[in-house]
Amino acid sequence: MIRLEAPRKFDPLVNQAHQVAMNLLRPISRKYDLREHDYPVELDMLASMIDGLTSSGQGEGAGAAGVRRGGDDRDKDVNKNGSNMSSALSVMEMCWGDAGLMLTMPRQGLGNSAIASVATDEQLEKFRGAWAAMAITEPDTGSDTASIRTTATLDGDSYVINGQKIFVTCGDRADVVVVWATLDRALGRAAIKSFVVPKDSPGLTLIRLEKKLGVRVSDTAVLQFDDVRVPAENLLGSPEVNVEQGFAGVMATFDNTRPLVGAMSCGIARAALEYTRDLLAEQGIVVDYVKSPWSQHAAAATLLRLEADYEASYLLVLESAWMADNRRPNSLEASMAKAKAGTTVTETTQKCVELCTSLGYSETELLEKWARDSKIFDIFEGTQQIQQLIMARRLLGKTSSELR
Repeated sequence: MIRLEAPRKFDPLVNQAHQVAMNLLRPISRKYDLREHDYPVELDMLASMIDGLTSSGQGEGAGAAGVRRGGDDRDKDVNKNGSNMSSALSVMEMCWGDAGLMLTMPRQGLGNSAIASVATDEQLEKFRGAWAAMAITEPDTGSDTASIRTTATLDGDSYVINGQKIFVTCGDRADVVVVWATLDRALGRAAIKSFVVPKDSPGLTLIRLEKKLGVRVSDTAVLQFDDVRVPAENLLGSPEVNVEQGFAGVMATFDNTRPLVGAMSCGIARAALEYTRDLLAEQGIVVDYVKSPWSQHAAAATLLRLEADYEASYLLVLESAWMADNRRPNSLEASMAKAKAGTTVTETTQKCVELCTSLGYSETELLEKWARDSKIFDIFEGTQQIQQLIMARRLLGKTSSELR
């Protein structure tokens, strides 16, 4: 049974992540927000430290890459708290420092999570140490990943990839790109697979870097694939097309990454709540957790409601991560965590800006930046509408063709 509190064995990791967030990420947060697309060289030292901890076995789940599921055997009587849980907790702390810097951490990208989710053991070893971006979204598909048009055609011992991908996080800086493509459009979603494409592959072109509302330090690229050849063994997981299974293999990536996105949202929301609570206290408005919200100052009542939403998001993230660690199907819970946390962080940061008035709206404080950063977490990895659709299908037992 899940225990609704952070496992104590992860306290050292969480404390270490918090110290990094407070002493490294927060101080350079505004600097790189204003210098969009500049690479934060300060992260190289941090990435090296995480690599060292991971290789020594002391830093399991120290970043977004640590989301590999276990084997097929499951023991329901044993409660496991592994890399999914530790990754969620550490990512939460890092995003309390700065979400954009977290997203641009070398070798901790969403593409690394994709590799960890569906790669074979041989592929894990082959791509160990690579910094992986993830390329899913296309100009004409949006959040409908089943409508992907990028193609991968088998030619001898290679696949030839053609198409365009947009909103590729770290698409310029990463070493490799995990590209979602279809083996056969006629077979629908079942033929969609993910491929690891080296950035220096002939035919892979960086079209442009997007200028964005928030998380500006994280480069977001548009990539063009023109007859890009990759070895057949770079197809992650099994090349078999199973029409009955659909594209469950690549969708398993989302079951691991959506809790992480929820954790990122929780980190930003907590930062905004703490700042606002302290500012209100300076003005003599202290939140009383014993009294009814309706008997307190309106600002305090608002903060209480926002904190309740944060706690709900936090617990949903822990539940979905715990289920992944214990090898239990968590597609519904991962979508719930991502949807709730995405809504919560956008509303929380907007309300906190409102409560803090001029201080919240000014670049003199980070609250303004958190309000801009937060919106992406309600969009990427599946919009709010997509998450609601997934949850409805799971709860009602409907297929994607039955419930659109």
